[in-house]
Amino acid sequence: MSFEPRLMAVHAHPDDESSKGAATMAHYATLGRVRVVTCTGGERGSILNPRLVGRADIEENMHEVRVQEMANAAEALGVEHHWLGFIDSGLPEGDPLPPLPEGSFATVPIEEPIERLVAQIREFRPQVLTTYNELGGYPHPDHIRTHEISIAAVKAAADPEQFPEAGEPWTVSKVYYDVGFNPERFKTLHETLESAGIESPYRGWLDRRGRAPMRRVDARIEIAKYFPQRDRALLAHATQIDPEGMFMAVPRDIEAEVWPWEEFELAHSEVGMPDGIETDLFARIEE
Repeated sequence: MSFEPRLMAVHAHPDDESSKGAATMAHYATLGRVRVVTCTGGERGSILNPRLVGRADIEENMHEVRVQEMANAAEALGVEHHWLGFIDSGLPEGDPLPPLPEGSFATVPIEEPIERLVAQIREFRPQVLTTYNELGGYPHPDHIRTHEISIAAVKAAADPEQFPEAGEPWTVSKVYYDVGFNPERFKTLHETLESAGIESPYRGWLDRRGRAPMRRVDARIEIAKYFPQRDRALLAHATQIDPEGMFMAVPRDIEAEVWPWEEFELAHSEVGMPDGIETDLFARIEE
């Protein structure tokens, strides 16, 4: 039997999968199976697309709208999808920060989402799992909790004594953190746009987040040919993505020329560490 790559991507909210590693998922979906696990329904998300702000029919049915958006995005990427079934915690604002809503994802006992994710890992049997780093990629409580449960579930899924009712043990060979919000990437795109006389939307982002320390890059996947699938998935999340906003601002021929990759940091490996930057998330893995 030929080797079938199976990639699982664990995300906090619908739309996260389309802005973090989406083209990589579209690539591996042509070679094997990819499953996105979304921890929450995005119920407390705001409408971020200015063209839809004020739409009462959306605001009153945000959960249902985002469920359909997620289905459309999964179809665009060619991936499987599973809801882990928890409620969006929202992004707290204020000084001091208010408490998170009771019963939301970041407040429930952590064993509950770990067990559900263990069941998904043991059923799907991925060799590679992608998720967020210990900072959540950015400090949203649901992103940080997604990191916590992902790392714990990978460990638990391999242990026959943990959650025995969740299926037969399975060892994930590699865990990667997405490095999509790499300051060097945005700096390169910003400078390229300005050199071409195109207004860049990234100056404000670089001022706010461009000083963040660079994460280690262990894998760089060339995925320019999958930009169309990624873009369709992004635009499927119509409440969250402005068609003229930051994600869609770079002409794709320019992006393909100066930054045709998605990057990942290897957080855990059962097959050793690479000698250099790898070009395949499944490198050195044998069935």
